[in-house]
Amino acid sequence: MRSRGNDPFAATRYAVDTNAGELLAKYDFLATGQKADSENWSIAGRLMSQRPHGKTAFADLADRTGKLQLYVRRDEVSEERFTDWTVLDIGDIVGVHGYMFRSQKGELSLHVLSFDVLAKAMYPLPDKWHGLTDVEKRYRQRYVDLIMNPDVREVFMARSRILAEMRRFIDAQGFYEVETPTLLHVAGGAAARPFVTHVNALDQLMQLRIATELNLKRLIVGGFERVYEIGRIFRNEGLDPVHNPEFTMLELYAAYWDVNDMREFNGALIAHLISTVTGGKDELQIGGKTVSFKRPFKRIEYLDLLREHGGYTREQLLDPKSAAKILETLGLPESPSHAHALDKIFERVAEPHLFEPTFVTGYPVLISPLAKRRKDDPEIADRYELFCANAEISNAFTELNDPDDQRARFESQVKQRSAGDEEIPEPDWDFVHALEYGMPPTAGIGIGVDRLVMLLTNQASIKDVLLFPLQRQHG
Repeated sequence: MRSRGNDPFAATRYAVDTNAGELLAKYDFLATGQKADSENWSIAGRLMSQRPHGKTAFADLADRTGKLQLYVRRDEVSEERFTDWTVLDIGDIVGVHGYMFRSQKGELSLHVLSFDVLAKAMYPLPDKWHGLTDVEKRYRQRYVDLIMNPDVREVFMARSRILAEMRRFIDAQGFYEVETPTLLHVAGGAAARPFVTHVNALDQLMQLRIATELNLKRLIVGGFERVYEIGRIFRNEGLDPVHNPEFTMLELYAAYWDVNDMREFNGALIAHLISTVTGGKDELQIGGKTVSFKRPFKRIEYLDLLREHGGYTREQLLDPKSAAKILETLGLPESPSHAHALDKIFERVAEPHLFEPTFVTGYPVLISPLAKRRKDDPEIADRYELFCANAEISNAFTELNDPDDQRARFESQVKQRSAGDEEIPEPDWDFVHALEYGMPPTAGIGIGVDRLVMLLTNQASIKDVLLFPLQRQHG
């Protein structure tokens, strides 16, 4: 191309005035052989096929909205330019100008009057980009995956629309979106191992946040009253279909609400998003099953769920020695703490039965270090988790605002951490100090955005809703 005086990277812009989807919709009325040569349009995209036929050529151009057939005639673009067209490769990016018509085979097409090469594909596109043998390559070279698989691109466009709609819904209820630090001296607010990094300017080790909770509650203390953040969270944990060490979470806090107010908000938000993506329906297709999200969602107590599916009594579960014995009978590894043991028991016994949307309520306080106790049962927290498709979608509770109780729970966690539970965070004593200034009754929620997008787009793996999921480095 350069030897013919055509630098394929010379263009700095192209005056696009429409796209493939708009043209296909606008000219759907054209009959076979009919043309609309009174209106000319300019679009740009990537060539996905080339079909030369003597003095004419057909091609397919793809942009973000779809694919459109192109038709080029040598006698209309000139012999030299027609030669330039025929040496283009699949994958090249071009801008074309012309009018719409419907071919004799009935396909809406753009009759090209002029074109410009905007970028050359130096590497050939694959003939096939599907199948299990290529799944790791799809994630590693997501840019090629997006080129070859429009359905994949649509999932990520849907993710963008879901996040925008989530923000609109929340903002309409008077919440303020904020940004809190990713680098922290103490990463708290969840049970997870943090990533550790060194800050050269301070010559200090710092941690990447495992939650935004404690800083958002500091803002509640400061008088924000309704506040939320949608941001990246980092947890040094394993990878599986519903876990990635880097993920997105919505955390939201409302002063003067309790866990019941938050449950209503949670159900309304989920129902609104489902209605948005389905065009007004209240059900989704998940893993080949139709799942109803008609409100109210099912509710069941944590201890009742484990009694129903495991036969365990409250006394067995809340006693550390009995809980350790249950782990042993389930064939699970020994846990470093009572709280860790309960988490593993719940994952094995209860989660496989939580396919339909279900609020699991009344978690033990010992696994809810930041939640308020129930007034009538000090061993149980005012907390719920929403499950669907056997995965946790959201976690919410009435926030603990008693600094003395919070200090005592942090001290208990220090002992658990010393006993070997690496997922127990170091205590954030400044957060206790913040509570000593007074935090109003507050409810908070965390929603795993990636898992929610998995539900709303019917994807089986978190990697299919993350543009660039973590992959093992080759070489």
